[in-house]
Amino acid sequence: MPFDRLNDLRLFQDASLLGSFSAAGRKHGLSPAAASACIQRMEEALGVRLFERTTRRLRLTEAGETYLAYCRQALDLLEEGENQLQREHSQLSGAIRLSAPSDLGRNLLLDCLDRFSATHPEVHFSLSLSDTPADLIGDDIDLAIRYGMPADSSLVARQLAASRRVVCAAPALLQTLGVPSHPQDLTRLPTLTLTTGHGPMNEWRYRDGGEIRSLRLQRTRQSNDGEVIRRWALQGHGFAYKSQLDIAADLRAGRLLTVLDDFFTEPAPLHLLYPGHRLQPARVRRLIDFLLAELSPA
Repeated sequence: MPFDRLNDLRLFQDASLLGSFSAAGRKHGLSPAAASACIQRMEEALGVRLFERTTRRLRLTEAGETYLAYCRQALDLLEEGENQLQREHSQLSGAIRLSAPSDLGRNLLLDCLDRFSATHPEVHFSLSLSDTPADLIGDDIDLAIRYGMPADSSLVARQLAASRRVVCAAPALLQTLGVPSHPQDLTRLPTLTLTTGHGPMNEWRYRDGGEIRSLRLQRTRQSNDGEVIRRWALQGHGFAYKSQLDIAADLRAGRLLTVLDDFFTEPAPLHLLYPGHRLQPARVRRLIDFLLAELSPA
């Protein structure tokens, strides 16, 4: 239809209520001539006369009366939709409980939450950073960000980004100790091991000749904080087994280099987890959509 539906419909409704193109035009910031031209465009597009015009009065034709009824319904529905959106926006308040791995939480998630808070300042976060997977149901967690698939089938898993686990080290360490040619070489080299609530993760899985093998490490520094493992690796204290996504900025900057890439190929996709049986408040649903949009390109 070759006229601006929304603005012209509002002008048409006001002209019928005020009985004057001039009065309706003033309300919309239009001259009498411009307001009359808008109505004329509508009549030409619809193929009917909407108003009977005389020097004394302006009144709706029968077709105009019919069209006005539908016009009012359309404008009322639009106003109702706008009001609903405003209500939902204003109701985005309260706390959201999140859990995330330590280094990803510090280096990637914090900036995302700041950007979300800039739009929704009444939403507050309770953030738990730990490399031991949280019990979403028992700990009453709204959202968790984790690598790999959850063992609990009652959780919804939405993939945020693809990643894999790599062995990495600082260039200075590689220059001093040399680049290992086989995973077994790591048993004679300093390594950095993450410890979780399930124990030390000192068995690194790798593929050799089509078979999956595991490497048990002894000469290690250990920490329960993945960010500490990353910093130790940057400082040249040993070889670390990290998600590629966690050290992406370090790899781009050349602060860390990967080794044995043909052997260590285990995928570690990043997932957003939340209870599938729980009705999510609007603030949680909005944050889920926001994180999917923000973190997926990572």
